[in-house]
Amino acid sequence: MKDALLRFYGLVLLAFAALPAQAVTLDFNCISNSSATDCNAGMAQLSVAVVDIGGGQVRFSFFNSGPAASSITDVYFDDGSLLGIAGLIDADDGTGGDPGVNFSQGASPGNLPAGNNASPPFQATAGFLADSNPAVQPNGVNPGEWLGIIFDLQSGMTFADVLTELGNGDLRIGIHVQGFASGGSESFVNSPVPVPAAVWLFGSGLLGLAGVARRKRTA
Repeated sequence: MKDALLRFYGLVLLAFAALPAQAVTLDFNCISNSSATDCNAGMAQLSVAVVDIGGGQVRFSFFNSGPAASSITDVYFDDGSLLGIAGLIDADDGTGGDPGVNFSQGASPGNLPAGNNASPPFQATAGFLADSNPAVQPNGVNPGEWLGIIFDLQSGMTFADVLTELGNGDLRIGIHVQGFASGGSESFVNSPVPVPAAVWLFGSGLLGLAGVARRKRTA
């Protein structure tokens, strides 16, 4: 477990070290509630970092800090000022992604499972989704792994607009997670982020590490 945690921290540093950018880290709320144990595990160890990488692009980095068995296998975006997916950061896209994660644009099903349980109901925007390639669970985001999704912004939109939308619910992020120890799966939607209080400047990635450590202490 120690080696896995060190590897995870190293991946976080690789993901953020070169980016003197603005970022926020969001947790997730469980909306499917098939198993309280699985929901609690997911809420304790899953997160997404939203990073301004410049050039009219925003990166969404999905992390699974573990230790509970789980795999993010589908990612969905609901509306907002995003224009479209510009690229993925995973095993086969030549961008330094996690070798254990392999995703493609598009997802099946086309909307977040149990999305109607969200308020208002979650409706994925056409083309704003990605899922893990077969074998689905092994190629998902398992403990100690991460996935990056880069979006282009609509003309005239900024990172500040993305943060505002994440705060007021105009932009939501949903994930479907499989491979819990129970054999079940759960769906999650991001918790709203306070704006501008949750905006930080960082260059070393230590903020992301602090968030991971906080979740582990409270898990």
